[in-house]
Amino acid sequence: MRHTIGFIALLLAVVCVQPAQGELRVFACEPEWGALAEELGGNVLTVYTATTGKQDPHHIEARPSLLAKARQADLLICTGAELEIGWLPLLLRKTGNPRIQPGQPGYFVASDFVELREKPRHLDRSEGDIHASGNPHIQTDPHNIGLVADALAARLAELDPKNVEHYKRRYRDFSERWQVALERWNAQGAFLKGVPVVVHHKSWVYLEHWLGMREVCALEPKPGLPPNSGHLARVLSQLEKRPADLIIYAAYQDPRSAHWLSKKADVPAVALPFTVGGTKEAEDLFALYDDTLNRLLEATK
Repeated sequence: MRHTIGFIALLLAVVCVQPAQGELRVFACEPEWGALAEELGGNVLTVYTATTGKQDPHHIEARPSLLAKARQADLLICTGAELEIGWLPLLLRKTGNPRIQPGQPGYFVASDFVELREKPRHLDRSEGDIHASGNPHIQTDPHNIGLVADALAARLAELDPKNVEHYKRRYRDFSERWQVALERWNAQGAFLKGVPVVVHHKSWVYLEHWLGMREVCALEPKPGLPPNSGHLARVLSQLEKRPADLIIYAAYQDPRSAHWLSKKADVPAVALPFTVGGTKEAEDLFALYDDTLNRLLEATK
């Protein structure tokens, strides 16, 4: 009997010192950061993603369900660079959660760790949805994911020091797999260098830089303004002088303008996932870039 009691006591002691699974609660603004957190943290994190691949991250409502999750969070991971300017500041004010406020360790902005492109020389809101810090759509280049992963792994270890070795192992494993995938993607993407494209929104500057694609024009007359018939007619006329090989748009965007132009100009229109979950194939970070490249290469055959 004494041996049984001793064994139970020892078992309870071991259980008590083990970290509870999912004890660090993460609130990710976009699917790519939720997916990255899961890669780096695994089962010691509980990850909630505020948006889906079928939503425009610019325009999200700070609804009660988001507030409830943000109040519980130990770490908030967002893109920043004003991408969430329309809803995140309100969310942070209403939560009253001191752990995830700007300046605190639980506030993590992915765009702080990459070189932002398209920084405006001057701000003029009449020019449309211009981001003062630069273009925020950093996730369209997988090299940026690697940069953010390095910083995020360090932040997770800072917030959860008892699991430091766990985060180190997960980060090393992710980095090795990511580097192998990058080499494959770079080799595949070499066939897209110089390809001229029409974009729906200025969402693809990092993708274009990575793959060497050339942006001819955009379906939006100004960033954030929906395409209209007059502008589309001008784009069609412009393509007669400067042809494009592809029209690309994000899976969450209305495809009608892209399909209209595709038919008129006889140019393929391609929906790209843009983020994890944007298409059924883009089920995780690795599949996001696999699917993006597969769709681009298939359309250029």
